[in-house]
Amino acid sequence: MSGVAGGEAYDVTEAGAGTQPGAGTQPGAGGGPGERPGAPAGALGVDELPLKPALEAVLMVVDEPATEEHLARVLQRPRRAVALALRELADDYTRQGRGFDLRLVAGGWRFYSRAEYADAVESFVLDGQQARLTQAALETLAVVAYRQPVSRSRVSAVRGVNCDGVMRTLLQRGLVEEAGTEPETGAILYRTTNYFLERMGLRGLDELPELAPFLPEADAVEGDSPEGIPSFDVDDSGDSQTDH
Repeated sequence: MSGVAGGEAYDVTEAGAGTQPGAGTQPGAGGGPGERPGAPAGALGVDELPLKPALEAVLMVVDEPATEEHLARVLQRPRRAVALALRELADDYTRQGRGFDLRLVAGGWRFYSRAEYADAVESFVLDGQQARLTQAALETLAVVAYRQPVSRSRVSAVRGVNCDGVMRTLLQRGLVEEAGTEPETGAILYRTTNYFLERMGLRGLDELPELAPFLPEADAVEGDSPEGIPSFDVDDSGDSQTDH
């Protein structure tokens, strides 16, 4: 085809843009294998990048664990090659004693600070401020984790105190979410989220510690806390006027 540059006509052939007859396309001219149109000279396509550094670059910017399938699709590589590279990277970081490690959590991979340096990270993040969940919130979260899906009134029955305020806090923090309604009563049911697994460092709910036997059966205490009891109007700072 033809075009105009600087007022002068020129011809562009399929084999090369503005090349002499018989001359091959130069590396980095925009037509080489694996190169993106308009990419800088010598730039590689995603599928030609070294796999391990590419994985490191992507995992540095994820805000939630990335699955092997997603990483393989983004980097245009076989899933088996990606899975092997991820495990080799994790082993490398452990062997080198780095301050971070690469973990498989909640079905995906993500960088985490190594446990040995938790005090340093906590000092930096909190910087003198308390940002942890209250005891009431931790107790409520534990009940949801072991009884899910579960309604608010059943959680309140297990804890022996209204938990509406704390449940709102856990919802706002993304640790629990709605999981449909209870057929018998129509009450909203709640369950933990993938973010909960991520924060707890668990691959799945089957890795929760064996604490369920220590919780009372909801049916045994439910009689005093039926679904029909109206919720108290409290703020998000605690379960009730006295539970914070």
